[in-house]
Amino acid sequence: MLESVVGAVFFAAFLLTLAVHKITTRRRAEVEKRVTEVVGDRVPSIRDQELKVPLYIRAVKPALNKFTGLLTRAMPAEKEAELSVKIDRAGISEKIAPREFYVMKYAVAAGFAFLFWLLGGAMSKSVTQATFMACAGLALGWYLPDLYLNSKGSERKREIERTLPDVLDLLTVSVEAGLGFDSALMRVIEKTRGVLSDEFRTMLQEIKMGKPRIDALRDMSKRADVDDLSTFTGSVILADQLGISIGNVLRLQSEQMRQKHRQRSEEMAMKTPIKIIFPLVFFIFPAIFIVLLGPAIIAISNSMIGK
Repeated sequence: MLESVVGAVFFAAFLLTLAVHKITTRRRAEVEKRVTEVVGDRVPSIRDQELKVPLYIRAVKPALNKFTGLLTRAMPAEKEAELSVKIDRAGISEKIAPREFYVMKYAVAAGFAFLFWLLGGAMSKSVTQATFMACAGLALGWYLPDLYLNSKGSERKREIERTLPDVLDLLTVSVEAGLGFDSALMRVIEKTRGVLSDEFRTMLQEIKMGKPRIDALRDMSKRADVDDLSTFTGSVILADQLGISIGNVLRLQSEQMRQKHRQRSEEMAMKTPIKIIFPLVFFIFPAIFIVLLGPAIIAISNSMIGK
């Protein structure tokens, strides 16, 4: 009981501090806005420039770096390489490193274990039950970052598959209009937004830094891990090696991607009747039976009781 009271007091103090901070920062922002309207823009100080950096970069990342050397000494190289690939596919390689992510798993697991232990104390559970809940929270906190990483990677793959046909159409039109391949990619980056545009930008930056175009294309294909994009990069690499016209290759790839996208949409439409069977059987049909047969069952039971 004491643990639950302490946890509630700590949570209330945290919410109060957060509310006071939000009110004070709002007033300060309003004052700065009025001063800017009257005086004009001022040169930001070093402190203001540091405060504009996200909290994760200023506070969380340095703390993770300190604990990384202590907790990841026994981390296998294979595990680090696997995590690096997953982080690249999720598109957060600039925000967190594999060893930092490993440390974050420890922190999240410990936090969930402590939270579930406090929850067990608040529910007046025994020590054994509270310990069991803490172990369940530990397991949940350990696997939750992996689930987030996998879901983020799957989301990026779906977005690349969805936007690739339109991007290839724009790329094909730009190349047939007389632009080179790199210039056409720059035009695509300027006109589109999303995961695929970011991948093209990264690839062009690698090429400017001296990496061969073939290697940059292969690295982009490995980061994205999308079959359609791998097919596209393979065709471009083959055309570059054999001296084939890149416009014809892009036109053919654009048509094939459109056809695959149409087939994928038709496949999803064909799966819809099968997926809807389960909610029909378990949720809709029982409600219909209750509405239709309920009055009849009540009338029959009343007549039998009357007899």
